[in-house]
Amino acid sequence: MLLHNNCVQIGQPAPSFTATAVYDQEFKIVQSSDYLGKYVVLFFYPLDFTFVCPTEITAFSDLYDEFAKRNTEVLGVSVDSEYAHLAWLQTERDDGGLGDLNYPLISDLTKSISKSYNVLTNEGKALRGLFIIDTKGILQHSVVNNLDFGRSVDETLRTLQAIQYVQSHPDEVCPANWKPGDATMIADPIKSKEYFKSL
Repeated sequence: MLLHNNCVQIGQPAPSFTATAVYDQEFKIVQSSDYLGKYVVLFFYPLDFTFVCPTEITAFSDLYDEFAKRNTEVLGVSVDSEYAHLAWLQTERDDGGLGDLNYPLISDLTKSISKSYNVLTNEGKALRGLFIIDTKGILQHSVVNNLDFGRSVDETLRTLQAIQYVQSHPDEVCPANWKPGDATMIADPIKSKEYFKSL
């Protein structure tokens, strides 16, 4: 159950934040405004040293270069302290740890970021919320899973590519299951029929 009823709306500015993160074994201050001009995949996970979480966190790291070459930064967030993040990063993957990551892990110990994105539960954990923010700081996509099942990093990348395509081709829209190279359709009652006739 969510702790509050704030509504994070697609098409509106993403909630801003300033927080401490761990990156490259060091603490650093990150601000959401630092990433204007880039796309951002911002994902929340419940807690450090748990079970599903490291599978998602390391999967994003393993695919990080695919995001980076699309002008996209990845940021992970949980309600743990930066010290817990560091300890988990210093634990090898074979032992349930993360090892080195290619992107920052943000500490939301005050839970203010989780609240602003409406993913904080009454128990004080973050649900598995994932948000894609565009280069102007506008929310373009969100998905929230419950605690016990993970998200698809491949689907996140596909969604990012669809967002970037339609933003660079404003007369076109992407149909269901679209992947780069697939046909799109023209957002017009007449011209869209060309797509449907090709099915």
